[in-house]
Amino acid sequence: MLDIDEMSTKEIMDLLHKVGHGHLGFVGEGHPYVVPMHYYLRDSAIYIFTTVGMKTQYMDANPEVCLQIEEVQDDLLHWRSVLVNGRAEHITLQQDIDRVMQFVKTQNPTLSPAINRTWIDAWGRAEVMALYRIHPSEMSGRTTDGISSQ
Repeated sequence: MLDIDEMSTKEIMDLLHKVGHGHLGFVGEGHPYVVPMHYYLRDSAIYIFTTVGMKTQYMDANPEVCLQIEEVQDDLLHWRSVLVNGRAEHITLQQDIDRVMQFVKTQNPTLSPAINRTWIDAWGRAEVMALYRIHPSEMSGRTTDGISSQ
């Protein structure tokens, strides 16, 4: 039988800092919608840098979101998983955008070329960037590694 332990708050924050990507879930038009997403963690705030589209329409209409991250180690018997429930805030003030984007670019320098140019998607629409801050209301984590019990 697989032994699953609760993770401490410190373990949850450590894993959030380490991983940097997961799955963001929200509800749109009465249906669940989940997308893979990179995130940027600063203090207790989680930032999402993305392009405008269905996910941003859904988050703007209903800002309640859930971010799930995981780390699978050597095999499927050794994993850690974190759920963060919270509220997504669309950042629209230019001074806030500039401040957060400076942090995002520091965390992920490979974004710089994409940030500095506009591209066209398969339907001929210009990609417009959007920035969100997730305000966590609840976090939980589970592990099979026995880290919490050590």
